[in-house]
Amino acid sequence: MAAFSDDSLVTMTTAGAVRGAREGSTKRWLGIPYAAAPVGPLRFRAPQPTVPWEGVREANKFGPVAPQQANKLIPIPAGLEMSEDCLSLNIWAPAGASSEQPKPVMLWVHGGAYFIGFSAQPVYNGAELAANGDVVVVTINYRLGALGWLDFRPYETEEHPFEVNLGLKDVVAALHWVRDNIANFGGDPSSVTLFGESAGAAIVTTLMTTPHTAGLFHRAIAESTPATSVYTEKHSEPISEAFLNLAGIEKQDAARQLREIPASDLASHTMALLDHVAVNTPGTVAFAPLIDGDLVAEFPLDVFRAGRQHKIPLIVGSNRDEAALFKMMKSPLMPMSKEGVQGMFTQVSAGNGERSDALEKRITAAYPKFPSQQGCMQISTDAGFRMPGVWVAEAHSQHAPTWMYRFDQATPLFKLLGLGAPHSMELAYVFGTLPKKISLKAIGFELGGLKAAKKISARMQSRWLAFGQSGNPNTTENSWPQYDAEKRSTLIINKKDTQHENPMPTQTAAWGSTPVYIR
Repeated sequence: MAAFSDDSLVTMTTAGAVRGAREGSTKRWLGIPYAAAPVGPLRFRAPQPTVPWEGVREANKFGPVAPQQANKLIPIPAGLEMSEDCLSLNIWAPAGASSEQPKPVMLWVHGGAYFIGFSAQPVYNGAELAANGDVVVVTINYRLGALGWLDFRPYETEEHPFEVNLGLKDVVAALHWVRDNIANFGGDPSSVTLFGESAGAAIVTTLMTTPHTAGLFHRAIAESTPATSVYTEKHSEPISEAFLNLAGIEKQDAARQLREIPASDLASHTMALLDHVAVNTPGTVAFAPLIDGDLVAEFPLDVFRAGRQHKIPLIVGSNRDEAALFKMMKSPLMPMSKEGVQGMFTQVSAGNGERSDALEKRITAAYPKFPSQQGCMQISTDAGFRMPGVWVAEAHSQHAPTWMYRFDQATPLFKLLGLGAPHSMELAYVFGTLPKKISLKAIGFELGGLKAAKKISARMQSRWLAFGQSGNPNTTENSWPQYDAEKRSTLIINKKDTQHENPMPTQTAAWGSTPVYIR
């Protein structure tokens, strides 16, 4: 990363001064703590204010990665450490941004199924967005896996209490930090777009439904949101118990051991827990937001359907072939077989008030390729990502401007491999972090397609940035009709962007307008 220190970029925060640097035509600050290190007695507790420091803190390298198990999908670059002291954020600002000329803010929440990922991933470099869109870009880390998303309250003691939704509370703390500090970095705290992908997108849609975040963000973008993957204590308790068994922790001693065991050791049981959940409750995930009666008082989809969410402009959408990534990675997160799909319908039928065999028959009839693996993947794509986005859009469009998209762009190599436009494929297009040129490191473009991809990226960025600036993604060159439950106008993003009304009518009708998910 080309950058050099610049004393003119010493900026004050509520905890102390930080020194940034320049990156291309932007200013940037990396690894700024937005909350105290959640270690020792603060493990499994809500984030606390940052401990102030004296002097000037160098903000020229990314903060530590949240503890997570090694994963081929998202390798941790050399030089990045892993630590519980992970609650940091990064800022990129255009050269002209100042407290006198503040710019709109776009705060990014990374995905990774709540157990992997970090803000330092090269795909999330905010320099291009900041430079191209005249916005201030913020990316954050938050707690993952058992440390951020499991419910250990049944094992707490007076000496060792536990809290829940810690990763979600971290994001709320980051929003508070932005409100209180971003003006000093040239950002406008009254013009914040919260955007994210996958788990990050579900965090976005969940936080749209809680009074605790009122006024903290003013626009939202949810890319591939698993909005229905929010669970009750009834669902979460067996998962926490399974984690204790995998970690060899006795229930009567769990409160003490969970605080004493090194964070890396707790993270080492993540994949085993994912496999356990996939086998026992297909179609669900081990880590997700929990109905806690406070921050998440009820199911987010229920709040959307009742019209009690934050009535702010929203972009929501998904990728055409979401499940293909999970097939390629041999991930257990999405059902890929007839038995897995049937197990998923058994899980959701009770909450839906419909017998599992009737639910399965009604929906699978809309997928001619079921029960082949391809048909199962199509159902999983819609169950996990497309239909949750549709249900959010149906409800939200009745109260606030809403735009829906589907990302169909597939490189020649991905077409050849049958991957199409898999989960997370749109990220480099949004951030403008596609490869500079064709090379062995240009993953996905070995058979070409980079020139066309850059044109698609430019159009996609222009829409996202226009939305970040004004709450409207329409530009002089590119129109995009609002979504409504009758026409279901959807932007299909591909080599040539097109507008479609209800692009998958048979499948959408089969799922229906009443959300299908575990209650």
